[in-house]
Amino acid sequence: MGGENIKHHCGVFGIYNHAEAAKMAHLGLFALQHRGEEAAGICSSDGDQLYLYKNRGQVGDVFDEAIIETLPGHHAIGHVRYSTTGSSNLINTQPYMVDYSRGQLAIAHNGNLVNAQFLRAELEAYGSIFGSTMDSEIFVHLMAKPSYNNCAEAVVGAVKRVQGAYSVVILNEEQLIGVRDPYGFRPLCFGKLGASYVLASETCAFDLIEADFIREVQPGEVIVIDKEGPRSYYPFAGEDIRKAQCVFEQVYFARPDSTIFSQNVGLVRDRMGRQLAKEHPVKGDIVIPVPDSGNFAAVGYAKESKIPLAHGFIRNHYIGRTFINPSQEARSLKVKIKLNPIREVVEGKRVIVVDDSIVRGNTARSRVKLLRRAGAKEVHMRISCPPHISPCYYGIDFPSKAELLACNNSMEEIKAFLDVESIGYLSIEGMLKATNEDPKSFCTACFSGEYPTPLPDEVDKLKLERKRV
Repeated sequence: MGGENIKHHCGVFGIYNHAEAAKMAHLGLFALQHRGEEAAGICSSDGDQLYLYKNRGQVGDVFDEAIIETLPGHHAIGHVRYSTTGSSNLINTQPYMVDYSRGQLAIAHNGNLVNAQFLRAELEAYGSIFGSTMDSEIFVHLMAKPSYNNCAEAVVGAVKRVQGAYSVVILNEEQLIGVRDPYGFRPLCFGKLGASYVLASETCAFDLIEADFIREVQPGEVIVIDKEGPRSYYPFAGEDIRKAQCVFEQVYFARPDSTIFSQNVGLVRDRMGRQLAKEHPVKGDIVIPVPDSGNFAAVGYAKESKIPLAHGFIRNHYIGRTFINPSQEARSLKVKIKLNPIREVVEGKRVIVVDDSIVRGNTARSRVKLLRRAGAKEVHMRISCPPHISPCYYGIDFPSKAELLACNNSMEEIKAFLDVESIGYLSIEGMLKATNEDPKSFCTACFSGEYPTPLPDEVDKLKLERKRV
């Protein structure tokens, strides 16, 4: 429940031409903290050279005023990380900065490359030496070819080689560059703050620094920002590549105050809750969300079902998101102290619990036990997305099929495992309808098993470490 045990990807931020670029990046990363809690980093440019600071931990722990002062210049990029490829260590934190023949370069990447092993083997065969086990570093080596005349040309050449999900910000001494893969798996937004230009994974970062949201970076677009202003390149123009935006961003991961994929996330979740009530009605006394990611879907469910909404769980906001911490032991500890039921709200009631997802199911089962102990008369589970039956290879580190509850159990078996009176998942069709967008523009692979790209590698987050053993 609450995205239990789901590990996600990262958040990226970039700003060009601001007197306090590092401070703006710092604020932007605070707004994107929900996208990764393992590590944070900022790289700035003063026009002549790059300055980098990164460390493990949350944004507020990694940076203070003294550190921000060591990051001068009018341009900066930032990154918050959960490791999707490459283990969690300081070497693999981002932005990743290098010195190469044309100067300095830093990159921050949200997503996952599915042909990383193939490309790395090829690059190493031609003499490239890698300093990390991140797939993100592959971009840098592809860009370093001497045949390219400038950074923009190098980026365009590199994106023609990589496959998979990538929303990327790149910084050199004089340019900020944003890149989004041709499928549009991960969001990337473009904004303006006075005379400054801004890139961010989500618009909530713009709100915090009072920047105006202009538009989303288009799938397959390379946007280059320098003293001449922004200009765009479209390396995949004319190719027949369908959009495959990650619908789970709308279901769970993006902040509800963000606008991504042309829609406000909170309103999409409200519609998902309404549709869930239509598909799986049940008699109950109260509807309670699993905070915080189930809040908007529960509101929608309550409105559509005409059953009162109540706050039956209180969340400890000082714990962080259960799934982001990569160790199972640490996640299990967090699960026990993250939510607490209010006995006076649930005792003697037929409780309808609305959550965004169930993955392994262990967390969901523990919450049901808490409700039973608090005196709930009945517990009915309603999930605002379809059952997860397949892993994700595009930047959300869902577990293997063997660990996915819905992949290996019938609805009756899931109901028995959770110890609930009933279980209801939103249908794929209902979920896509709630987005108010073309249903063919989304990736639903984790729910359908139908992947929009070939999967040439045995893809998992430690694939590049295993290669080196």
